[in-house]
Parts: sequence; C-alpha cells; structure tokens
Amino acid sequence: MRVLLVGFSEDRFSPEQRAAILGAAEGLEVVFTRERAEITARLEDIEVAVGSFPRDLMKRAPRLRWFQQWGAGADWLLKHPELVAKDFVLTNVSGIHAVPISEHIFAYLLAFARGLPKALRDQAARRWPTDRGAFFELQGQTMLLLGTGAIGARTAQLAQAFGMRVVGVRRNPDRPVAHVDEMVALSDLHAALPEADAVVLTLPLTRDTRHVITEGELRRMKGSAHLVNIGRGGLVDEGALVRALQEGWIAGAGLDVFEEEPLPESSPLWELENVIITPHTSGDTPHYDARALAIFLENLRRYRAGEPLTHVVDKALGY
Repeated sequence: MRVLLVGFSEDRFSPEQRAAILGAAEGLEVVFTRERAEITARLEDIEVAVGSFPRDLMKRAPRLRWFQQWGAGADWLLKHPELVAKDFVLTNVSGIHAVPISEHIFAYLLAFARGLPKALRDQAARRWPTDRGAFFELQGQTMLLLGTGAIGARTAQLAQAFGMRVVGVRRNPDRPVAHVDEMVALSDLHAALPEADAVVLTLPLTRDTRHVITEGELRRMKGSAHLVNIGRGGLVDEGALVRALQEGWIAGAGLDVFEEEPLPESSPLWELENVIITPHTSGDTPHYDARALAIFLENLRRYRAGEPLTHVVDKALGY
C-alpha cells in the first residue's frame, strides 16, 4: 500500500477537515497516528507524511517521497545531516505565522514604549508609583529588521504604519521588499546597528545565521535600543545578551525563543526587569491548523497531479 501518514490524532481535526484530507488523498491509505509502534508497523509503506514523524524513523522509511512539516523552521535538519542527504522533498508552512508574530513583535515594542512591564509590577504590588518611568514613541524611530520573509514583510508594514523607518537585512539586498525603506546586506550589519532603535530578528537558524548577534553586535547598538528575537534562540549569543542587559549596553529585550527551551529556572534572564519573556508562543493563533491544512491540501493536490509543490525547503540551506 501507498500510505499517507498524518502524524496527529484524528481528534486534532474537525470532521470536515478529516473529510477534506481523505478526499484529497485518493489512491493513498490514510493513517492518523502519533504512536511510534503504529508508525513503525507501517514504515515500509509510508510515501507521504505530514505532522509528527520521529526523525530516526523518517531516516528508515524507504518509500518516503515527501514530508510536509507543520511548522516553518527547518533548523532540526542541522542535527540530522542524514535526512538532508535522503531523497525526499521537504515542505513547510512558511508564511502562516506572519499575522500573529508581527503582532507579537509590536506587543513587545509597545509594552516597552508605554512602560507596561513596570506598570504590571506596580499593579501586582497595588502600588501607585511616584516615579512614572521613561516613555518613548515608536514614530520616528528606526527598525533594523534581520529577515524579510513573510513575517518580516508584515512587520515592516506595521512599522511603517507606526511611522517608523525600516531598514531590512537580507542575504541579497538587491531584492526589494514592500514597506522596507532601505535594504542592506548582512555584511553591512555593523554599519547599520548604531542607527537602530529596535533590532528585530525574524531569521531562520542556519549555519550562517547562528550567533548573528554576539557581544560585538550588541556593543554597537544604542544604549536606548531594544532587541526582539522571535526567530530562534541560536541567533543570539545568550551569555553576551545577559551581560548587555545587566550592564545597560542596550535598554531591553523581548524574547520568545532561547538557546535552551524551556528556559532553565537558573537563567538570569528571568530576573531582569528590562526583559519580556514569552514561552515560544509568538506564532500561536486559533487559525494555525486551518492555515497549515490549506497549504498541505493544496500540496497534496499538486503531488497527486505531478505538479511542483509549494513551500519547498532547500534542505542544504535549511530554509
């Protein structure tokens, strides 16, 4: 049999969504399961998979031709070079996070601008402060945006709506992006950092982007600047960031991702009043599954019709 492994329990989807999967999978036996034993039992027949698929089993699946992951980031390939070499197409759901993550980025920036971290601490203590704190406006500020894909593009759109100037950083700066005022190459990052009021990281984690922000970059930022990382924790040298926040090299940071997750209780980041921590939730939305399923169903149609798939990941590059 030619098997489509749907790596979710059946109750993850509505009856209408399950029917849509079954209808689009004509010619394939559809197996809904996350159970390792059940996946192992059908491993010889799995041709297409979506959702959860243990990496060690994926490596051993002889007939696998296409895997649709349910997330955007493919940095897991860094730990599985044997799957980079394996002959199958990898697709993701890049783009579906643009709305929630761009809004999450501005939740951080607006919270810092309007002094909300201090206000929430005062509220919890039932304290009316005599020190009103420092406030600032986003209008007129410069955002340095590392990563100008779907998330970065919508972030730039929101930034311009707030009256910010947007400088984008990408591998090929000759390709324009709507709502980005100026584009620079990653090699020009050091020259761009001193002008930025907000440095926002939406990059994927690859060998080239690991620790793109280290002590050298942090020391070039304004003392009044804020760093936002919603990409991957490995983009930032976390030890250097802790020192930067403790010693006032930068004003603060909004962090959704970390080098180790869950963030250990021993991390100094928990104690810093100039940090907002969220537990890798920037992409969460009640519309997630519907948006991801739409991409998968269109790709399933294309696969059965012999057409090129969308959202294909270059496994060698990792995105």
